[in-house]
Amino acid sequence: MELQEQLKEIKTQLRLSMNGAVSQSMREKGLAYKLNFGVELPRIKSIAEGYPKDHALAQALWKEEIRECKILAGLLQPADSFLPEIADIWVEDIRNIEIAELTCMNLFQYLPYAPAKSFHWIADEREYVQVCGFLTIARLLMKKGDMNERVENEFLDQAVCAFLSGTYHVRNAAMTAIRRFMQHKEENAFQVCRRVEGMKDSVSEAEQLLYNLVREEIA
Repeated sequence: MELQEQLKEIKTQLRLSMNGAVSQSMREKGLAYKLNFGVELPRIKSIAEGYPKDHALAQALWKEEIRECKILAGLLQPADSFLPEIADIWVEDIRNIEIAELTCMNLFQYLPYAPAKSFHWIADEREYVQVCGFLTIARLLMKKGDMNERVENEFLDQAVCAFLSGTYHVRNAAMTAIRRFMQHKEENAFQVCRRVEGMKDSVSEAEQLLYNLVREEIA
C-alpha cells in the first residue's frame, strides 16, 4: 500500500473512532491540539497494531497536526532509523504534556543514544525539551538505572535546578526522574536526601516542597 493510501486509511479509522466528549474534556484540561478526534489510547494502539513499524509512515504521521497521528508516529517509528537530529526535530515540535509522555514511553526510551540525548535535552531552556529529557531519563532509570558518579552529579544538579526554577510540567518531570533515581538503590536515596537536607526550613516554598517530596519518598 502506498504511503498516501496508508495515511488516508488511518485517518478514516480515526474519524470512525472519534469521541467528541473526550476531545472536549481534553480541551478543558488545557491539552490544545489543532485537531483532536478524542480517540482513546487503547484504540490508537489497536490501530497501530495493524501496521508494521515504518520510518516513512511515522514521519508522515508526525507532520500531521493531529493528536492521534502524533501518538501513532511514536508507536510506528523504528528506533534504528530514528537519527539523533530527527529526535531533536520531534522534541522541538512537542507542545503539550500528553505527547511528551507518550513519545518518551513509546519511542525515546528505546533509542540507542537515549542516555546521552536525554542529558542534552535537560540542559535546554525550552520547556518541553526539558520535559522530554527528564521523562526519558526516568524511563531509562526504570530499566537500568546505573550511572557513574560524574553523571549522577550532573543529573542531580540539573534535576534539582529544574525543580526549583522550572515550569509546572518541568518540575513534575524532574521529580519523576528524581523518584526513579531514588528507587533504583538505597545509596541513591541517601544521596538525594543529602542534597535537600538543608532545605527543610528554607524561606523558598519550592525548596520546602522538594524537601517534603523527598521525605515522603523515603517514608
